[in-house]
Amino acid sequence: MYDFAVVGVGPAGARFARRAAAAGYDVVAFEQGTIGTPLACSGHVSTDIWEYIPSGVKPKLLQNQVYGARFHVGGPDSAAYPFFKREAVSNVIDRVELDRTLAECAREAGADIREGHTVVDVDERHDAVDLTVSNAGEAETVRARMVAGCDGPTSRVRRQCGLPEPDEILHGVLAFDPAPDDGDFVDVHLTAPRFFAWRIPRGEAGVEYGLAAPPGASVSELFDRLTEAYGVETEHFCSGAIPIGPPERVTGRRVFLVGDAAAQTKPFTGGGILYGMTAADCAAAAIDPDDPGTLRDYESAWRSELSREIALGRWIRRAYSLPEPVQRLGLRTLSGEIGVHMDRPSSFFSREHLAKLLGR
Repeated sequence: MYDFAVVGVGPAGARFARRAAAAGYDVVAFEQGTIGTPLACSGHVSTDIWEYIPSGVKPKLLQNQVYGARFHVGGPDSAAYPFFKREAVSNVIDRVELDRTLAECAREAGADIREGHTVVDVDERHDAVDLTVSNAGEAETVRARMVAGCDGPTSRVRRQCGLPEPDEILHGVLAFDPAPDDGDFVDVHLTAPRFFAWRIPRGEAGVEYGLAAPPGASVSELFDRLTEAYGVETEHFCSGAIPIGPPERVTGRRVFLVGDAAAQTKPFTGGGILYGMTAADCAAAAIDPDDPGTLRDYESAWRSELSREIALGRWIRRAYSLPEPVQRLGLRTLSGEIGVHMDRPSSFFSREHLAKLLGR
């Protein structure tokens, strides 16, 4: 019997597998396809990402450095309100290679990473969890003391164990223009209902265009309008769900959720790479596979780390639905040099950022 079985080997699952294996636990992790594919989310992340990755891998992952964002209430021809730093505020990375790198880190730590293995059933018992795992049409039962559900927004682990759903699921789409662009700014358009559209320069990898919106919105039509306004044709169209709002409970008797499965994401961007890996670290530090009571410690730990940022992120997102004149006034007032960290809304109240505001 394994100490931990991990379902899903994205950033959150790979990070937890690595940390648990490094702590001496017997860890197996299942990914239903090939790690890193299909691509379903952007690779625009804060510079904190490098704290989770071996230093020698950075040149392989880094595609572009970003120094700020231009916000638009309308399309690309509308007025732009720039927010920027003098140093890089974020990086654009190879998202597929990120997953592969993190999985390899887990393997090197001793985790058994199995690609092409689909978990089709989860049976949570009082003393263990039985997983039915399919590989090339053959099914086997794998038993573990604890199971980490890191299997994304539509988590099978979450559903089969009766854990609550996220508050909301958005529909996100993105695609790429192959023309190289090493620009310093991303563009954000407040044109999608209750969320936004974006343009991200990815260096030699081209330009990423994308948007997200609540179910029911015509996402494909909105995306076509975006690319038509920029006068580009895109390729490699990707689509996926974005969970917003963690449920009141992400743990069961011997199952716990991490990352998108737990909706540990930023409400104002939908990004979850750093939040998911932060929660994975909390899980690895708190959970003893022989003691189900430690799942409560995980709940407390990750919420202590992230709940304030998530709550403030909800308030930021509400601004996306304000009347356009109010949006323009707010953007005009706040634009300029900033001292804000893109993963921590609380940094808006930091001494650094307040100094920037008062010094204008």
